[in-house]
Amino acid sequence: MKKHSILFSLFILIVQISFSQIEAKKQITLEDIWKKGAFAQKREAGFTSMEDGKHYSLLFADSKTSKNYLLKYEYSTGKVVDTLLKPSELSIIENGNTKLIALDDYEFNGTDEQKIIIPTEVSSIYRRSTEAENYIFDRKTKKTSRLSSNGKQRNASFSPDGKKVAFVRDNNLFLIDLGSGLETQLTTDGKKNEIINGVCDWVYEEEFGFAKAFFWAGDSESIAFYKFDEKEVKEFEMSTYGDLYPSIERFKYPKAGEKNSVISIHTFNLSSKKTIEMEIGAEKDQYIPRIKWTTDASKLCIQRMNRLQNKLEYLIADRTSGKSTILLIETDKAYIDITDDLTFLKNGKEFIISSEKDGFNHIYLYSMDGKLKKQLTKGAKEVTNFYGVDEKSGLIYYQMPETSPMNRAIYSTSLDGKKTVQLTKEKGTNDAKFSNDFSFFVHSYSNANTPLTVTLNDRSGKMVRVLEDNKVLKGRLKEYQMQTKEFFSFTTSENVQLNAWMLKPQNFNASKKYPVYMFLYGGPGSQEVLDKWGGANLIWYEYLASKGYLVVCVDNRGTGGRGADFKKCTYMNLGGLETIDQIEAAKWLGKQTYVDASRIGIQGWSYGGYMSSLCITKGADVFKMAIAVAPVTNWKFYDSIYTERYLRTPKENSKGYEENSPLNFTNLLKGNYLLIHGTSDDNVHFQNSVEMIKSMISADRNFDSEIYPNKNHGISGGNTRFQLYSKMTNFVFQNL
Repeated sequence: MKKHSILFSLFILIVQISFSQIEAKKQITLEDIWKKGAFAQKREAGFTSMEDGKHYSLLFADSKTSKNYLLKYEYSTGKVVDTLLKPSELSIIENGNTKLIALDDYEFNGTDEQKIIIPTEVSSIYRRSTEAENYIFDRKTKKTSRLSSNGKQRNASFSPDGKKVAFVRDNNLFLIDLGSGLETQLTTDGKKNEIINGVCDWVYEEEFGFAKAFFWAGDSESIAFYKFDEKEVKEFEMSTYGDLYPSIERFKYPKAGEKNSVISIHTFNLSSKKTIEMEIGAEKDQYIPRIKWTTDASKLCIQRMNRLQNKLEYLIADRTSGKSTILLIETDKAYIDITDDLTFLKNGKEFIISSEKDGFNHIYLYSMDGKLKKQLTKGAKEVTNFYGVDEKSGLIYYQMPETSPMNRAIYSTSLDGKKTVQLTKEKGTNDAKFSNDFSFFVHSYSNANTPLTVTLNDRSGKMVRVLEDNKVLKGRLKEYQMQTKEFFSFTTSENVQLNAWMLKPQNFNASKKYPVYMFLYGGPGSQEVLDKWGGANLIWYEYLASKGYLVVCVDNRGTGGRGADFKKCTYMNLGGLETIDQIEAAKWLGKQTYVDASRIGIQGWSYGGYMSSLCITKGADVFKMAIAVAPVTNWKFYDSIYTERYLRTPKENSKGYEENSPLNFTNLLKGNYLLIHGTSDDNVHFQNSVEMIKSMISADRNFDSEIYPNKNHGISGGNTRFQLYSKMTNFVFQNL
């Protein structure tokens, strides 16, 4: 009896210690996430491969002076082998005074890397565009000079031989000869809201994903550039508040079905001083989503796409005559996504593209006469990132799901398509950034429950060394009561299998019933259900789980990673099938024994805000609560390129626009709805929320709203994110 008593006491002590350890775990606070940044993960330092592929450059901050040095490192050892630029070398004399230049960013010329562009006083324009005062540092002479004294420049870029720099100012293209200092204006017709040379208009920058719209030929003898004639594009205006009278910004924004810029492509020859317009056809209402010089410096490849975006032609244009011929044509029954995968091989005989023509995105090798030589990747899973081709070793490198659409691995395949090697073995999401000669790659890895680890690997996939392990963050996470993200799938009543994840509440008890907070994005080709670390948003979901909520995310039809048919089934009916799937997901959850079906809410941002608005209206009997941040409320208000890609124009498909506009269903609203928007959102205009509010007032429906003055689509800066998530959190607590 005495022995049993001692054992029982010991058991009780162990249980008490275990419970005290659980109790000792910290609880997440909103201040931890959004003010202190306690859960921010570190990434690799952002170094840049140098031309030889064996070395990289990196800014190093001196802890004593807080000034940056530009250092050269060896990939294989990580050791510093040279100091490329010291802060003491960065100064110029202007008006008799010495001016010190801050080194916060840099760009080498592409051949001998002896000259460096240093941008300062950088100011943002749109998502990808900036302007700056640029300086040139010459490593041989150790001299610094101002690039131009006539105003800030955009996209300053060296010629391949490093002797000249081109840039855009006031919508015109300029050239600086670094030897003589002579500044030449190449175009003269640039004018705000009328003509743009060498940079993109708003919609190209946002939807085709590039801002710089001029490109040097490989021999440094020519510059190819876009000209946007946006005179007929209608203006949109936004007010900025703060002064006695608000300031108003006007910019051209083509909405669905409205006039776009008319695009022309030109080349300027430095020797002849002539500008030649390239032949792209008589049709004005079309897109030129990409241009790229071939390995023959006299030939420019121009990608031409019809406005419906279901036909893509690759043209080869002669820079001297402007004459063009068709190299390749691709068509699709729905639409074609534009990528940067086009690669011309150095042998001058072949090129590589990616295409969904067999139902999944794969890589293809063509000869320069436009004939298919080989499909290099195959199967019922798709290439999600193409890293490039190493012609010396005869390999292409790319990212592809390993065992399911929810994970990613890195692969190489030989140019004959016969040998494929998986370079990464970690289960989760793997990404890569290769050195210029493909000798090494920076390997980034995370999974749903583990923050990022970054290593340097050789071309075979073997790890050379760890660059960032996020040891501090991983240790901090152990101090908190964290839940494990669990993946699952279910089949809808329409026999569609959907992938999802959930976070269960702390101390989950299957015999209890919990409220459900659903998060979504849901837009075409997107994926939220990935085996990948979710950053600050994941920690907020953990916070909600700590307060007793079951957090769930479902990827509906139309999302990516599962082939073209799954992605493009929402074509012409954007929002329709997606809403059905999210309502079905909520109903499926409501049938689980541990879910309170009367307490299911949903939240999303941008496209997700559009979806959550549809769910709380069309799914009014299912959802008790919804939060919509920066939502589209009618696709007629959104830009032409994105919207028409999936819906065509309002004139062609009025049914597709009206049947899934939340504006038309506010009379169905029963639950609690919070609408959030920034007044300076140049992407999804505040107009969307204004019209939603008008519709709810007309339908006599109650709602809540939060407006962020002068904030763009990201709604951030200063205390904004903390206040935003405090608002959303309190709304969830009060209404779900």
